[in-house]
Parts: sequence; C-alpha cells; structure tokens
Amino acid sequence: MSDFEEKVREALASPQNQGEIADADAVGTVGSPDCGDMLRMWLKFTEKDGKRVIDRASFQSFGCQTAIAVASMATELLKGKTAEEARELSANDLTGGLGPLPPMKIHCGQLVEGALKNALDQTPATPVVPVGPTLSDAMKKPAGKIRIVPLE
Repeated sequence: MSDFEEKVREALASPQNQGEIADADAVGTVGSPDCGDMLRMWLKFTEKDGKRVIDRASFQSFGCQTAIAVASMATELLKGKTAEEARELSANDLTGGLGPLPPMKIHCGQLVEGALKNALDQTPATPVVPVGPTLSDAMKKPAGKIRIVPLE
C-alpha cells in the first residue's frame, strides 16, 4: 500500500465535519447525480479580530474515498480563513496532509475546490435559502437508466 493510500485510509477512519450546518452562511454544490460524483459544502462565518472568518465548514459527498478524504482535510484547513484567503486555495492546497493527489485522483481535489468556490460565490450577508432536497434525496432520484439505492 502506498503512503498516499495509507493517508486516505487514515482520513476515512475518522472523517471530520461531515453533515449539514443548519444555520450556514453559504452552501456550495458541485457534481451531478447523473455521473455519481457530488459534493456539497457548508460554511459558517464568525467575527474574529475585526475580520469575518470561517468558523466551521462541513460537507456531504457522494464520490470516491479520495474525495471524502480531501473534503475532510479541507474543512479543517478552512477554519480561521477569510473568504478571500479561502478563495486563493487551490485543489492541491485543500488536500492538506494527504499531499499531492495521483493523476487519476486530481478530479477529487477539483470537486472539493469547486464546492468551496461555489459556496464563496454566494453573498455571505444574505441568509442562505434552502437549496432544495438534500444531497441524499437528490441521489435517490433515478438518473437515466441507473438507479442508486442507498443502504439503510
């Protein structure tokens, strides 16, 4: 097993910050139930030392293990960053302790980066309007000829 695979396994053993933040200031979603990779990220801001910074970040993901591991790392990395600082982070930065992603897993970092940028594109001063069904609900809808049935 490679060092990268071991780090992903460790991140998956106790993923951080999974689930919705009910009073989030921003929510970003990327992906499609048609292809199967989807990620939603919630951001909650607070005032600290006269700056508006990310207090909490969380995620829900329907994707590969690497996407879940990157999202877990990223939500920890985002704490204490301003929206401007968070916007400057690349997909590679968001992998945190996982290190550089193998070429076939680069899209996982891009998925997390896309959800973050989508959330940051919202106007944080306005309340978040519910985005409709949860990510889980969206995955239950038939997508073409494939039907995804979640295990209870």
